[in-house]
Parts: sequence; structure tokens; C-alpha cells
Amino acid sequence: MQGNISIGNVREVNVKSGLPATTSTERLEQLNDEEHILGIRIVGGDHRLRNYSSVITVHPEVIDGRPGTMVIESFVVDVPDGNTVEETCYFVEGLIKCNLSSLADVSERMAVPGRTYPLNV
Repeated sequence: MQGNISIGNVREVNVKSGLPATTSTERLEQLNDEEHILGIRIVGGDHRLRNYSSVITVHPEVIDGRPGTMVIESFVVDVPDGNTVEETCYFVEGLIKCNLSSLADVSERMAVPGRTYPLNV
């Protein structure tokens, strides 16, 4: 998405997670900068997720005596024909892990200008 970001915007995502998918089409459902809430719905792509939506919230937290961030992602998804609940959850958990890793990397780069490698603190 470029320009103004608003509820209803759709973006095409190239999936580089190693999961059995290469594209995903996502629509922005919720966005609240003050409350740190982001909600999306997957509306297309070459994966088996159907009726998937998630809400991500970000909360300041003290971790080992240092300021940090706790990210919570909740989701709902239909189990596609031919899959079990466990298989569907495994796929979504892999997707969430990739998303959280990307979020951490972007956040660290924003916090430490000029850094191009992960912080191993």
C-alpha cells in the first residue's frame, strides 16, 4: 500500500516464509495508532486459508528490567476441506511466527538507525 492507509485498503503480499504459499491478498479491517491495534482479513492468494482474519495488538512491557514490547495476535480461520484443525493451526502459527519476526526486525531497524543486522541482546 502506498499513500494514505485506511480501512478497506487491499495489499498484495509476496510470501517469503517457506510456507506452502507465495502470494496473499489482505484487506485492512482495523487500524488504531493510538491503541496500537491492527486488524486484517485475507481475501485471496495461493494458500488454503479461508475466512482468515487476525487482530494484532502491541503493548509496552518491561522485560528483564528493560523496556520492551509484547505483541499479541489472535486469529480466526476456517479449516479447509482435506486439512485437520492441527494442520491449519500449524500453518497459521508458522505464518504468525514469520510476521512477528519481520515486525521485530523492522522495529529494531527503526530504533537503531543505520543498523542492518539483528540485535542479539
